[in-house]
Amino acid sequence: MSSQKSAGASRRGEGDGILARVDAAGRRSLSHPVGVVAVVLLALIMLPVAVWLDLHQLSNESLTRQARDLNGMISEIRGYYSSNVVRRVLDNDGNATLAHNYEEIEGGIPIPATLSIELGEVIGKRAEGITYRFVSDETFKGRVPHVLDPFESQALNTLRADGRPDSNVTEVGGSLLNRQIRMAVPIVMGTTCVACHNSHPESPRSDWKVGDVRGIQSIRIDQPIAANLFSFTYLLTYLGFAGFIGLAFAAVQWRLAVQFAGMNSELEEANSFLAAISIKISKYLSPQVYKSIFSGARDAVIATERKKLTIFFSDIKDFTVTTERLQPEELTALLNEYFTEMAKIAHEHGATVDKFIGDAILAFFGDPETRGAKEDALACVKMAITMQRRLEELGGEWRRRGLENPLRARMGISTGYCNVGNFGSDDRMDYTIIGAEANLAARLESIAQPGGIVMSYETYALVQDHVTARALEPITLKGISREIVPYVIENIYGDHMDLSSDVIEVKSERMQLHLNLSAIDEGERREIEKALSSALNAILRH
Repeated sequence: MSSQKSAGASRRGEGDGILARVDAAGRRSLSHPVGVVAVVLLALIMLPVAVWLDLHQLSNESLTRQARDLNGMISEIRGYYSSNVVRRVLDNDGNATLAHNYEEIEGGIPIPATLSIELGEVIGKRAEGITYRFVSDETFKGRVPHVLDPFESQALNTLRADGRPDSNVTEVGGSLLNRQIRMAVPIVMGTTCVACHNSHPESPRSDWKVGDVRGIQSIRIDQPIAANLFSFTYLLTYLGFAGFIGLAFAAVQWRLAVQFAGMNSELEEANSFLAAISIKISKYLSPQVYKSIFSGARDAVIATERKKLTIFFSDIKDFTVTTERLQPEELTALLNEYFTEMAKIAHEHGATVDKFIGDAILAFFGDPETRGAKEDALACVKMAITMQRRLEELGGEWRRRGLENPLRARMGISTGYCNVGNFGSDDRMDYTIIGAEANLAARLESIAQPGGIVMSYETYALVQDHVTARALEPITLKGISREIVPYVIENIYGDHMDLSSDVIEVKSERMQLHLNLSAIDEGERREIEKALSSALNAILRH
């Protein structure tokens, strides 16, 4: 058992070693792309070279084989002629007799047909892959009839029907590893042949004519493909080397693909995790700060810069009293609803929400994005007015839900230079602002009436063409050495602002009118019209 475990561990070790070498080869190929390109170009260049070398070698071998076969056939023919023609004539004192049975006659030599038949046997024995036959379906009496195979029979009939001496019949066949070509040409009777055959007592016919097809010469050449296949030495070597390189490259690519797939899977998981984390982190940062950090525009380092900002500070009037009348769950839901609505308005106007401090909100305009000091101040004032109007709408809803004293906020706005950026330590930092103007916004908020907005003179000077405001008596605020002239924005709920709202609110010493047009149905509209008409008539009669 221990030996089997050791053998398995050894095989795993060898497999790990192979994978390590594959990884190393893949890294080397990726780190040296020029070398890979050079190898590919060299392989492309070597392919025609290998083919040319093999064709050169194949041509040499073919010519050598043909020369050897031709030399052998000539030698055999010369030997046959020497023993069956020259020797027989010399033995008969120079006298010769042409006969098909020349071996039985003193001084007999073969006639052309007999010579062709016997030379076919000689050639077939000597030449490799070549068969020659001189055959006919009309043989001399006393001779063994020729046995014609189907090709020879068909070729003889075709050539006789054609009648041309230069015709031939060709057939290419064979097996997968052995190709074969057969060719048959006609043996045409000439003048001498006709005279001889018509007068010969053993001739099968006596009516031969010049041009008749006596028989056929059938040649068959066998060519084993395997014999030529191994003649392509250089090409096979090249293909073997290329195949090895291709398999190695495929192994490297497969290994890299597996690694990349694993890396992609890990990256997808990491991206999903980071996306989830980034969504969670975005809940703790203002959209502008979140965007600047994740886009790379801002680094997470302790760094600040001095900028002119417009700071907004709001607080809920009598929030402590409200908390005493609500259960913790109700208070939490109410406060979260308030912050959600206010943060939504702040985002729509481009504010950077710094933080929520208890029931207070600190926000500013001018960093990380700014449209200029004047536009930033105007955007801040519009945001504050929109918040107050939305609180009036929410107040009606809260009253219908049973909240006796809906939340009302006081707001302060100031414009000036502050230090803005990342404050804290290397391990924990906060993006915020520090400066007297931030304190001033908080002090202005403290003197505002519930539902009111108070701004500094610097802010008023930038937005005075767009809002109606009146100056209050100069005041001295804690932490600020100079006197401050506050400006309270008037007619927040009227029509003099270029802000759309469905809330109409008019207040005086003896009148208070609050209308939420978006919440009025048709029945209420008729009742309101009737009440306002009656009130107007009463005033006119007074």
